[in-house]
Amino acid sequence: MKKKLLCAAMIMVMVLGTLVMTGCGSSSDKSADKDTLVVGLDDAFAPMGFRDENGDLVGFDIDLANAVGDELGMKVDFKPIDWDAKELELESGTIDCVWNGMSATPERKKSMALSDKYLNNKIVLMALKTSDTDVKKASDLANLKIGTQADSSALKLLTSNEAYDSFKDNIKEYDKYDTAIMDLKAGRIDVIAVDQVLGEYTNNNLGGEMKECTYSLGDDYYVIGFAKDNTELRDKVNDAVKKLYENGEAGKISEKWFGKDIVVFEPLED
Repeated sequence: MKKKLLCAAMIMVMVLGTLVMTGCGSSSDKSADKDTLVVGLDDAFAPMGFRDENGDLVGFDIDLANAVGDELGMKVDFKPIDWDAKELELESGTIDCVWNGMSATPERKKSMALSDKYLNNKIVLMALKTSDTDVKKASDLANLKIGTQADSSALKLLTSNEAYDSFKDNIKEYDKYDTAIMDLKAGRIDVIAVDQVLGEYTNNNLGGEMKECTYSLGDDYYVIGFAKDNTELRDKVNDAVKKLYENGEAGKISEKWFGKDIVVFEPLED
């Protein structure tokens, strides 16, 4: 009887040990050999990833991610997320990467494993075409109401601008750029600080109702974000993006969405 109890106890210890080891695995352990890549995104960021008139997810990043999936032999699932919680989504393992026109800020370099640069961009200021508004230098913003999206690269560049103190009380943050553009059209704000790729795409759809101001906040580029310890998956995706860049497929996707090839593949500086 004692031997049976001892054996049962040993089996229980072994099972519990296995469960503990499995539960403590890193995100890279869980995703390295997966056959599905779960992409987290803001599904209202045209033309990178957004819903078309049928409710389907479309966009440059959608097409590029699917092409990477084909290269890696992986199915790609897209999961809309709260943009402010993207780091938590990565850490919890509910998504494998954030792939949605994301810039490499110093904070994201610390909290994520980032890919190389894959797309050129610029942060611009846009006003209504019918208005007299133009921004020729940063100090001009002191007299204007500025709209931008919360936790965006545009907001980061506004807050780091040398003239920030002169216009910091004029900034209004929005959950979505769509709402900021509605307020711009209604005259509740004077300019929006926005990614050039989004501003140009939206302006084309609006029939050219907006114009780009003379002054811009600075150059930008996009990267893909992974959990900090998931460098194995990051490197696999990076290699696939590089291949699509070199064989011209990424350039074709860029031509489809932007009317020009703005794809790059450049190392990310520390």
